[in-house]
Amino acid sequence: MPHAEPGSADAAPGTLDLQPALVVEGAELAYERRVVSSDLNVALPDDAFTVIVGPNACGKSTLLKALARVITPGAGRVLLDGRDLHRLRTKEVALRIGLLPQGAVTPEGIRVADLVSRGRYPHHGPLRQWSRRDDVVVAEAMAATGVTGLADREVDHLSGGQRQRVWISMLLAQETPILLLDEPTTYLDIAHQYDVLELLREQHDAGRAVIAVLHDLNQAARYASHLVVMKNGHVVATGAPVDVLTTELVESVFGLACVITPDVVTGTPMVVPLDRRRSC
Repeated sequence: MPHAEPGSADAAPGTLDLQPALVVEGAELAYERRVVSSDLNVALPDDAFTVIVGPNACGKSTLLKALARVITPGAGRVLLDGRDLHRLRTKEVALRIGLLPQGAVTPEGIRVADLVSRGRYPHHGPLRQWSRRDDVVVAEAMAATGVTGLADREVDHLSGGQRQRVWISMLLAQETPILLLDEPTTYLDIAHQYDVLELLREQHDAGRAVIAVLHDLNQAARYASHLVVMKNGHVVATGAPVDVLTTELVESVFGLACVITPDVVTGTPMVVPLDRRRSC
C-alpha cells in the first residue's frame, strides 16, 4: 500500500512536501486497559488539510484525542513542533491547537456570541483581560461561519447545522494555527455537510493546518490534500488522495469491492462500490 512520509525523497507524485507540525512516535493509546493502538507512528504535515479515514473502531478518534492531548500515550510520544506535547504547558498547547470533539456539549442557555467568545480564553491571563481585539476576532469568526445574525440566539434553539457552525466559530476565535475536528459533518444533512467542509477548506487556504476525522471517503478525497488511512489501530497508508485511494486499498481496509473514477466536478478520486449482490 502507498506510504510516503512528507518531504521524503521517495514520496509519490502529488505527495505534500511539508514539515510535520504534529508527529506521533511509537505511541500506545488506550482507554484504561483496552489498548486501541500500539506502536503507532504518523506525521501530520503542517499547513495541510489532513483527513483521517478508516472503518469503525479503527482508532481514528483516539488518534485525534492523542493529538489534542486528551489522551496520554502509555508508551511513545506525541510531538508538537519537535517538542513532547505532554510536557508543554496547557495554555501553550491551547494557543497552538484547537479541538472540536464529536458531540460537543453546549452549556445550557448560552447565547451564540457568548459561546464563541469562550474561544478567546487561552489568550487571557492576570495581565491580559478582554479587549477590543477580542471583540474583533469574535466578530470575524462569526462572520466567517455565517452566524453573525444568530449572535443573541440560544445555541440550544438552533438547528444541527447552525450549532455546528457556532462551535466551529468558537474554534476559529481561538486563533490556533492547527484545527482538529472529530467527525464535524456527523448528523448534518448533505447540504450542511458540504457547507462545513467548504468552510474548513477556506481555513486551510488561509494557512491553517486542518486535521479532521471523516467517514465519507468521497468527501475526504474531494477536500483533503493529505489522507491518513487507519485499520485496526495502525496507519496503513498516507499521502495525497490520488496516490492513496486504490481499489486494492479500499477492499483491504474497508472490505468494499469498488472502482475508482475521477469526480466529474473536481477530478479527485471517487469510490464507486460494485454491486454487492453480484459480487457475493
